[in-house]
Amino acid sequence: MSSPPPIPLRETPLVAEHEAAGAVFTDFGGWRMPVRCTSHLEEHRAVREAAGLFDISHMGEILVTGTDAGAFLDHALAGRLSAVAVGRAKYSMILAEDGGIVDDLVSYRLADDEFLVVPNAGNRDAVARALAERSAGFDVTVRDVGDDYALIALQGPASRRILEEVRGITELGTPLDGLRNYAWSDAMFAGSPLLVGRTGYTGEDGFELYVRAEHAVALWREMLAAGAPHGLIPAGLAARDTLRLEAGMPLYGHELSREIVPAQAGLGRIIPADKTGFIGEAAKDPRPGARVLVGLAAEGRRAGREGYPVLRGDAVVGEITSGALSPSLGHPIAMAYVDPDAADAGDLTIDVRGTRIAAAVRPLPFYSRSAS
Repeated sequence: MSSPPPIPLRETPLVAEHEAAGAVFTDFGGWRMPVRCTSHLEEHRAVREAAGLFDISHMGEILVTGTDAGAFLDHALAGRLSAVAVGRAKYSMILAEDGGIVDDLVSYRLADDEFLVVPNAGNRDAVARALAERSAGFDVTVRDVGDDYALIALQGPASRRILEEVRGITELGTPLDGLRNYAWSDAMFAGSPLLVGRTGYTGEDGFELYVRAEHAVALWREMLAAGAPHGLIPAGLAARDTLRLEAGMPLYGHELSREIVPAQAGLGRIIPADKTGFIGEAAKDPRPGARVLVGLAAEGRRAGREGYPVLRGDAVVGEITSGALSPSLGHPIAMAYVDPDAADAGDLTIDVRGTRIAAAVRPLPFYSRSAS
């Protein structure tokens, strides 16, 4: 009996641009995405020193509208979204009944009765289903509008100067120098609405631009043209991964999962202490003995990778979730879940393919632009 044909990978509206530039692709959450456009190290350094341009159109967009939108999201998500002002955005999570993390996401408040919820690519369908199910009894409409939009991220210290020079962006509601972190501004591009958010996933200043899918190629080209004199280059998922690791930012499927509650990942603060009556409230109860997320730093060039054991003496006390040789710092770094009594230990090692590498617990993030 023959096996069913593989499900074809989804592609973003910018796939032809990546192909023409010679990008190397990978399967990421069911999407064919550029893993690198030139070289991983060149792209990483560009973001730290100038700017990088990322196609992150695989991320989802879910529109929540209605008079109960704020109250509904208070019920459905871990954060208090009703307190978010129009023009601002908030990082939060959607939890399962037992407190496990279904996804981490960013929500933009577009109006008193309208939010744009942005889940991770691989969880888009699960989040859309969960929000639809949780909407019962609320005056809200939940619509997956992800296919209508492309999402382009501009990251790096030169990002604001570059964006100010992009041709075709007009009617910016808030000047970029006045746009706060986790805020957004409306604008226009090619006659269509453009949402410009000042968020990011690299540890640098940056912007994320939500553009109609049919105008994505034109905006991508205009941004590259404006950025070329400033050192802007396109970047892929490999650089995005080492950048976010240096910045201590968790990635769903690595540091976050259904088996993890926010407090284990050091993110218990996303749940207001006085908040009750939301789905996933069990996450507020401690899980005695549960492993906790720590940063690890080592010397040399051999890095611990996902799944590598963390040991104290001969006892396995944890496991690496993400690890790499840090391009910015020049030594191996990793995030790992370890037993609570090992979270501040000074005598840990990582088993790197049979070789013990000494590792020290370090506070996250490993890299901060304010301290660089």
